[in-house]
Amino acid sequence: MGHLRPLAIILLFPTVFESGISSAANLLRNRRNASSSSSSGRCTYVKLSPLARSPHSLSSTDMASNRVIVYGGRGALGSKCVQHFKSRGWWVACIDMAANEEANENVIVKMSECFTEQAGQVTADVATLLGEQKVDAILCVAGGWAGGKCSSKDLYKNSDLMWKQSVWTSTISSHLAALHLKAGGLLTLAGAKAALSGTGGMVGYGMAKAAVHQLCQSLAAENSGMPSGAAAVAILPVTLDTPMNRKFMPDADFGSWTPLEFIAETFFNWATGVNRPASGSLMQLLTSGGETQAVAAQ
Repeated sequence: MGHLRPLAIILLFPTVFESGISSAANLLRNRRNASSSSSSGRCTYVKLSPLARSPHSLSSTDMASNRVIVYGGRGALGSKCVQHFKSRGWWVACIDMAANEEANENVIVKMSECFTEQAGQVTADVATLLGEQKVDAILCVAGGWAGGKCSSKDLYKNSDLMWKQSVWTSTISSHLAALHLKAGGLLTLAGAKAALSGTGGMVGYGMAKAAVHQLCQSLAAENSGMPSGAAAVAILPVTLDTPMNRKFMPDADFGSWTPLEFIAETFFNWATGVNRPASGSLMQLLTSGGETQAVAAQ
């Protein structure tokens, strides 16, 4: 989303690369797509199942008994979540800048410089898709990474990009939860362990992720607008074990990287009420020697 030129910085700065809506390959592809598409910021509903249907409210027979929306479902982590929930018989909808053909339904997000325009269109298209149906979980795994300190010439550009990729998507997901999440449902957000303290070499990234943490805790507060009994939980990874990260950090200790399968399974457990943390929890994903634990930040 937004300006995409920080790719060169992402490749040069040897630290955390996040999967999601802005993997490096997707950034290049989406940049090309954006140049040939309208800049209206509208979202397009895409139907991918074999049976053609009009994009209107789905009847109960159209959807499995359990339903999940994955925001950022075309990225590395999002794709793994789509696969995992589909394999368990769930109906899965993907929100991203490109369709995930494994999902039951897709809402395609067009890039926009206007938050209210993009948010309004995603909200409208999801409402059209779901109608009166409610979902069991909304997993926001959209995000990205760009470095830069306050003296960097790209500070403004990178901070803007980080805000779009993390805060825009998280804010939209929170509103979708208020509208479409079942009572007792689950909303997950993507924070970062690094943002629990200062991030001098990646100011925009840390600022955006800290905002996501604050949003998660606000959603757990009284009168937040979340459905009754619903939980908002943020994951705070260090480095995700993705093909892109392995490509650009080939000499790293992969045993300290968090497997995508662990996160997808953890989300599934939380969505089904197994070991779900309290609403507002910031769950650090700590991996060492190939073993991962989800530990609440104090």
